[in-house]
Amino acid sequence: MNQQATPYLTFNGNAKEAIEFYKNLFQAEITNVQTFGEADFPTPPEMDDKIMHARLEKGSLLLMFSDVFLNQIVEVGNNISLALEFTSEEEILAVYQSLSKEGTVLMELQDTFWGAKFAKVKDIFGVIWDLNFTKQS
Repeated sequence: MNQQATPYLTFNGNAKEAIEFYKNLFQAEITNVQTFGEADFPTPPEMDDKIMHARLEKGSLLLMFSDVFLNQIVEVGNNISLALEFTSEEEILAVYQSLSKEGTVLMELQDTFWGAKFAKVKDIFGVIWDLNFTKQS
C-alpha cells in the first residue's frame, strides 16, 4: 500500500474553479484532468464538462479533485476523502472488509473502466476513504 493518504476534494460543480485557485495558491501543476464527458460510460450532457478526476501536484504535495454527480450534494463532512493506493488485491480487499464491517459502503469494491479495483467507504468515525488498486496490464 502507498503509505501516503491523498486528500480528495469534492465540489458542487465548481471543481474547475477550485483547481485553478489551488494551482495559483501553491504554484502547482495540473497533471491530470478527466471530465465526465470523457468517461467510458454514458453521462447526461450537463455533466460533460464537469470534473470526474483531476490531480494537482507540486513537490510532495498532491491534491485530487472531483465534482459530484447529478443529485448529489457536497456538504462539510463529505467534501473531502482520503485516497489510498494499494499494491495488491489482497491488501485492498482486507482494508475494504475492515472499513465496511462497521462503516457504510458508498461504492462497492469493483473493477473500473480505468483499470483498477476501487471502493469508497465511510468508516465508523465518519471518515471517507477512496480505495484504489491499479491493475497491471
